[in-house]
Amino acid sequence: MKLVIVSGLSGSGKSIALQVLEDLEYYCIDNLPINMLEALTKEIISAKHEYVAIGIDARNVAAELESFPQQIQQLQKTNIDCEIFFLEASSAALIKRFSETRRKHPLSNQETPLNEAIIQERFLLEPISSKADLRIDTSSTNVHQLRDLIKVRVKKADNQNISIMYESFGFKHGVPINADFVFDIRCLPNPHWVAELRTLTGFDEAVIHYLDSHKEVDEMLNDILNFMHKWIPRFEADNRSYITIAIGCTGGQHRSVYLVNKLAKMTGNKHNNVLSRHREIS
Repeated sequence: MKLVIVSGLSGSGKSIALQVLEDLEYYCIDNLPINMLEALTKEIISAKHEYVAIGIDARNVAAELESFPQQIQQLQKTNIDCEIFFLEASSAALIKRFSETRRKHPLSNQETPLNEAIIQERFLLEPISSKADLRIDTSSTNVHQLRDLIKVRVKKADNQNISIMYESFGFKHGVPINADFVFDIRCLPNPHWVAELRTLTGFDEAVIHYLDSHKEVDEMLNDILNFMHKWIPRFEADNRSYITIAIGCTGGQHRSVYLVNKLAKMTGNKHNNVLSRHREIS
C-alpha cells in the first residue's frame, strides 16, 4: 500500500494537494487526528486500498503533533510505503491570502493576530515538517501551477526511485524554502547588462549563445553536474523519493533559467525522472 501524508501551513494549498491525489485515484481522508493514524492504517490495509492520502494539520492537539515522528517510525516497520508531503509558504504570502479570502486562520482569535498564529503554526508543525520527504513552497505558485507540480512529481515518483526537480529563481525575490540544495550563480556573466538581451530569458537563443560563449559558465555547469552525478545514487540508496535543486541568479530570468534547462537535459541522459521549473517566469 502507498500512503501519502499531506500536511502544511494553513493557506499553503493542502486541500488542493489532496484534491489532486484524489484525481490520481488515491483514497483521501482529510483532517485526521494523529492518535487515529495507526488504527486507521490497519483498517485501510484490511480494506485493500492500494493508494491512500491522509491530511493532518495543526488542529491536532500539540502533544499528539509531537508524537508524530514516533508514529511514522512505527509505520515504517510495516510493509506500508509511506511518504510525507509538507506544503509551506512565506508569512507575507499567507497573510495576503487570508486577507484576500477573508478566511479565519484556525489558530487566530481575539488574543492571537494572524501573523502570530502563522508563527505558532510553524512551531506546532515542526515535528511533521522535519520528517517531510517532499517540501513544496507555494509562495509564488498559483492553484493551477500547484496542481500540475503535484501531478508531475507524484507520477514520476511512482515510476522511479527518485524524482529530481531543478528550479530556477531570483535572489531578489527570496530563496525557495523547499530546496534541498541551493547554488548561487550570480558570479557568472549577466546578460541583463547587454541591452539587446535584457528583456529576453534563458530560453532565447541569443541569451543561450551569450552564456555558451563564456568559459566560466561551462565550468559552473560541469561542477554542479558532477556533484549531482556523484550524490544522486547516494540519495537513492537512502530511499529518498524527491530532491529539489535550486539555481539562483539575481532576477531569475537569464542565467538560472539557462543553467536549469542545461542541467535538466544533461541529468536526464542518466535519469528519466528529471523535472525543471522556473519560479519567476512560470
